[in-house]
Amino acid sequence: MADCLIVTVIANELADEIARLAEPSIVVKACTSAEQALHAYTDESILFGNPDMISEILPEMSTIEWVQSSWAGVTPLIALDRRDYILTGIKNVFGPQMSEYVFGYLLAHELKVLQRTTEQRAHNWFRTCSGTFLGKRLGIMGTGTIGQHIAKTAGCFGLEVTGLSLSGNTVPGFERVRPVSQLHDFLGEIDYLVAILPQTAATDNLLDANALAQLPEHAYFINIGRSNVVHDEALIAALRNNKLAGAALDVFDDEPVPKNCPLWDTPNLSITAHIAAISHPMLIVPIFVENYRRYTNRQPLNYVVDFDTGY
Repeated sequence: MADCLIVTVIANELADEIARLAEPSIVVKACTSAEQALHAYTDESILFGNPDMISEILPEMSTIEWVQSSWAGVTPLIALDRRDYILTGIKNVFGPQMSEYVFGYLLAHELKVLQRTTEQRAHNWFRTCSGTFLGKRLGIMGTGTIGQHIAKTAGCFGLEVTGLSLSGNTVPGFERVRPVSQLHDFLGEIDYLVAILPQTAATDNLLDANALAQLPEHAYFINIGRSNVVHDEALIAALRNNKLAGAALDVFDDEPVPKNCPLWDTPNLSITAHIAAISHPMLIVPIFVENYRRYTNRQPLNYVVDFDTGY
């Protein structure tokens, strides 16, 4: 019997990194599908990997005591009725990637990169000036570790940063943080909006038509959290009616996005395939290895997920 089942398409890469880092060694079974993991299961107590795959097999694995997610999000596992195990997530590793994604799209928007490329292909001398971050305000929905890293990066550009959280408690790196109860006031005072909220009942359709209408028409929206936070039809209408300057979405209700989905043809909308932050083995394996050490020593694990809040 192994110490742990790894369940993800990159199981072999994770196993190699565990072999490189873990001392003493950890015996693992690398499974690249849920079906393979279920077949390989011999009463192990630990699962490590993709929450989607693990959610398919967890009900059949009664001996599991601890699940280490390889993602920041754990929604598929929260959706299960089972609660008799410890669930741990990934934190403090995705901030740099998420920041690069956010500021890549914000800079492309202000520098008019897509317009300049189009005009170049038409052999046009495009003289329209770029926009600027000077005097602009960034709003971040979610003030956890990823939001804090984005706020820190924003400070390098001189942006004024406001956060939105359930409590509204002060967080380093933010000029101020508003509670969710002040959502409309928050939206009305920013130029750029970034959503990195988890998927919970409290975040469902926070950005509906009424909320999006509070944003200035020159505002740019980026969603790198979960798709449930924004009402797609309302966002499409805002972009088509020039009530928003643009948006970039990395998360969707259905992935891949269906070919007939109207998001594909919405003006000033960029679609990316859930790649804003990738679970590279060198980033997530150290978290698993440290938690494994804690688990075997009966110490509290890092980044334990609260099943009630979902994060």
